[in-house]
Amino acid sequence: MSVMPRTTPALARWIALLLPLALLGGAIGSQFLGGLVPCEMCVWQRWPHLAAIVVALLAFAVRGRSAVTALVLLAAVLIAISGAIGVYHAGTEYHWWQGITACTAAPTQGSPMDMLTEALRRPIVRCDVPQWTMAGISLAGFNAIFSLGGAALIALLAIRRPVR
Repeated sequence: MSVMPRTTPALARWIALLLPLALLGGAIGSQFLGGLVPCEMCVWQRWPHLAAIVVALLAFAVRGRSAVTALVLLAAVLIAISGAIGVYHAGTEYHWWQGITACTAAPTQGSPMDMLTEALRRPIVRCDVPQWTMAGISLAGFNAIFSLGGAALIALLAIRRPVR
């Protein structure tokens, strides 16, 4: 018995499971094995991937092409949401726009004690400074690329007619 899918909807279901597993695994691996500390926006990107994994697993448990397709498409939407958060986070890191969290706010003015108090209230890991890049692309940027591209591929494969 072959584990490889024979139809494009089945391939979409496998990608909908394996892509967020790989991306979430890479994020957790970079944290616990690579020593990177996730910022607030990094954590935001993980939640839709976790939800996509659960939904994709459900797609393996249900019967009926329409139910499977609906769950696979929902997983694709969740993966795309993580990618959209990745775009926002990468844009914050590249200073294309200012982030909306306290971990991107500029230091306040005032007395040295006021500045120290403010610094102690902020997260140590800043959202607007990438901890790691490759070819100028941060982890948030890679998440955006793989998540949005993968979500589009999953959706395309899910709505195609099965190959016999």
